[in-house]
Amino acid sequence: MAGETVAAIVPAHRAGASIEATVARAYARIRAHGDPAIFITLREEADAIAEAKALAAARSADRALYGVPVAIKDNIDVAGMPTTAACPAFAYVPDKDATCVARLKRAGAIVIGKTNLDQFATGLEGVRTPYGIARNLFDRSLIPGGSSAGSALAVAAGLVPLALGTDTAGSGRVPAALSNTVGLKSSLGLVSNAGVVPACRTLDCVSVHALTVDDAFAALAAIAGPDGADPYSREHPLGAVAAMSSGVRLGVPMPQQRLFFGDDASAAAYEEALARLARLGAKIVPFDMEPFFEAARMLYEGPWVAERILAARTVIEKAPHELHPAVRQILLSGAKWSAADTFAALYRLEELRRVRDQTFRAIEAMALPTVPTVHTIEEARADPIALNRRLGTYTNFVNLLDLCALAVPASLRADGTPFGMMLIARAGEDAMLASLGRAFHADTALPLGATGQPHPPLSAAAKAKVSV
Repeated sequence: MAGETVAAIVPAHRAGASIEATVARAYARIRAHGDPAIFITLREEADAIAEAKALAAARSADRALYGVPVAIKDNIDVAGMPTTAACPAFAYVPDKDATCVARLKRAGAIVIGKTNLDQFATGLEGVRTPYGIARNLFDRSLIPGGSSAGSALAVAAGLVPLALGTDTAGSGRVPAALSNTVGLKSSLGLVSNAGVVPACRTLDCVSVHALTVDDAFAALAAIAGPDGADPYSREHPLGAVAAMSSGVRLGVPMPQQRLFFGDDASAAAYEEALARLARLGAKIVPFDMEPFFEAARMLYEGPWVAERILAARTVIEKAPHELHPAVRQILLSGAKWSAADTFAALYRLEELRRVRDQTFRAIEAMALPTVPTVHTIEEARADPIALNRRLGTYTNFVNLLDLCALAVPASLRADGTPFGMMLIARAGEDAMLASLGRAFHADTALPLGATGQPHPPLSAAAKAKVSV
């Protein structure tokens, strides 16, 4: 049955259900779904089933992700499988797993394949790839969202219950919003980036894609933790997911700062989501969004673009024609920034981080639209830079300001397009966001992804609101 969750699969395996059968179902769904652009490389089914058989024989049912099939974005190393970053001229075959993949495997997960992405994780649309454009599950004419397009779609279609992506400007959150799934972008450094192809190494995060917040947090718990192989790794106490606190203060932009670029359906969906949060016990607190918009603009209108050159430098120098035209345009624009420009931007960023701190004295989290609007693939081709940038209106500032974020489904608009909400908090508050997100997502009663399966009910304890 499509729509199987981690929370259902693991207890079933522990009770004796066949891990081999679970893996075989994943491959059967991939064949039945028939979109070859979701995966760049699919592992041989016989190899995955052999691993499932060995896992069952090892009698290690206490593992947190025991027998769960997972997909991995193809800028994250899986030993023996090509890493392409959606650029054939860049491809290599690593001899060891990325730390996050090794930890998934240690928790009992079984890798099924490597998923499609915007080339070098540079884009929020999911269309900048030579491996075909994976199709939006709700409207094939719309962009799927990126850059972790394949990971979000593999989960939304019920092909696998769990996938890893990456997130620098919103690459894990935007495709989640457009696929009616959960996209978790953890605190900077909480998950090791060792074995991940950098986009902006100072800002990159591994993202988790799942059908429910509980599943995403279970995966985060499995892969989080300091790693000596990553100099940007940091130790954050993860904490535990609890009931949503009554009276939690959620920051929202002042009415005149709520940007939807003429998309009235998304504007209305946002107001409905805020009303839902208020009914759940949240206190809605307006704040000045302009400093955060300024930080968002810095990501692609400032020297951080130059950081993106580093991973792709060999391709830029030796085979620039192998780059997607929009990616090439963005990367080459990074060369114009000087060292003085970089320091000036860093000084301004520190000032904006002070504004961040002041804002979060009045609130515990932000509640923003994940994306303000959505556009078609044809529109993306006609205007590949401006429309892509528009998608990052509410996501681009998060990593620059050292915040964690969680994208959760909010509603299906009248035209059938998913609308997603994004919860944002200070570094280290990942569990608090999960507590909010799981209560909100369950209350929507939306189907899981595009599977048609209902959201599993929360326990009475999980639904209970506690005072702050």
